[in-house]
Amino acid sequence: MRLGEAAKMQAAINITPLVDVVLVLLIIFMVMAPEMRKGPEVKVPNTAKPSQQGDEKGRIVVSIDRAGGLWINDQSVSTEDFGDTLRSVVGNEKDPKVVIRGDSKLSFREVRQTMLEIEQAGFRGVGLIAKRAGAEKQGESQHAAQQ
Repeated sequence: MRLGEAAKMQAAINITPLVDVVLVLLIIFMVMAPEMRKGPEVKVPNTAKPSQQGDEKGRIVVSIDRAGGLWINDQSVSTEDFGDTLRSVVGNEKDPKVVIRGDSKLSFREVRQTMLEIEQAGFRGVGLIAKRAGAEKQGESQHAAQQ
């Protein structure tokens, strides 16, 4: 290189820091994803072997908390407005899947009453979310059993 000559720049992208940052973000999202559930804290009942629900696309989750309060996705709903609110949440969606996530301490009567209210709102084939017995030990997620 002589005096007065422009130095040639060599452009090289160092990918290692980029990969490090992406992996750290991936780990953060994997750890936080289970904490980002919608609705109230509900301890679902255990079953011997619930069937798979499939994807969560187009799925409306109706939760019943321990006190018997109703929730649609993450919104608390009064019993009187339940049917209208459910229809407005679904909107014009074709073939919506409504599933119930009820606390294990609830009586069957409370869950069945909610199922009847969902059917009266015009939805058929209500699913029930359950957890496989021993799933907490194995780290398995919740599954849904179709009615």
